[in-house]
Amino acid sequence: MAIFPFVAIVGQESLKDALLMSAIEPAIGGVLALGDRGTGKSTAIRALAALLPEIEVTKGCPYRCAPDAPAALCDVCAQKTRVREKIGAPVVDLPLGATEDRVVGALDLERALAKGEKRFEPGLLARAHRGFLYIDEVNLLDDHLVDLLLDVAASGENVVEREGLSVRHPARFVLVGSGNPEEGDLRPQLLDRFGLCVDVRTSHERSERMEIVRRRDAFERDPAAFTKDWARKTAALRKKVVEARACIQTVILPDEVLEKAVELCMTLGADGLRGELTLMRAARARAALAGETRVSMDTLKSVAPLALRHRLRKDPLDDTDAGVRVERAVSEVFVS
Repeated sequence: MAIFPFVAIVGQESLKDALLMSAIEPAIGGVLALGDRGTGKSTAIRALAALLPEIEVTKGCPYRCAPDAPAALCDVCAQKTRVREKIGAPVVDLPLGATEDRVVGALDLERALAKGEKRFEPGLLARAHRGFLYIDEVNLLDDHLVDLLLDVAASGENVVEREGLSVRHPARFVLVGSGNPEEGDLRPQLLDRFGLCVDVRTSHERSERMEIVRRRDAFERDPAAFTKDWARKTAALRKKVVEARACIQTVILPDEVLEKAVELCMTLGADGLRGELTLMRAARARAALAGETRVSMDTLKSVAPLALRHRLRKDPLDDTDAGVRVERAVSEVFVS
């Protein structure tokens, strides 16, 4: 199936920035894109795969174990000589109607019936390890799957004990979700697990809408030719992501910038310390993507709405948009 090129997406700059920052620094915690239907949320998320650097894995391992991380190996890889290979980083879809067995894995019934052997068939969480797990309409996800994802996201492990099986394997992934808030709210526990939150709206610029339609039409008429036309720009952006990943650990976060991040979170009354941590990681990622060696105040201000808009306490007497509240707090904090 042909995927629309990421670099050919018109507009939606905040969403593209958030996805790129998560690709550079997975510790940010992923991206939640909420907004109108038909605005390219799913298109942008699925297009991200072409920009991700290859990962080194243990050949033949269904969990894509990293050969150089012995503490995180599955039971099979820990007991054998490891042969390395490079593969594309996975971007896995979790459908709304997926069963728990499909998500976590289950007994391979065909093998059990044919050979009488108990063998574990890995699920979507195993496929997403060291990559991205994408949930469209995440606000409509069944509660029992939400609980399951929260457990795995917190531990980095998937544990399956059923039907005589006892399996434990690594499951660390970047969670990416999209949805229309008019169709239902996310549970607070799941909302808090997303590092960045983007408000995606329909464009009201005539020229921009025309260009979106032109490009989409060209892609649908000849996907291969359209993708080839954008291949050079895709390769250039992918190179920037790879370089940013390589240098992000050396990006300096000055104390005065960190102090402003803490002050901003305190001003907004954000619960816990995830706000500060996400601000720090996102600012470093944006600086690395721009080829900068230090995080500036401007960089911190630019990532604040993405990192904090979904962490604000709801005031039933205040119907002000969360993004506006963050921008107002930024104006107050950065003039003092």
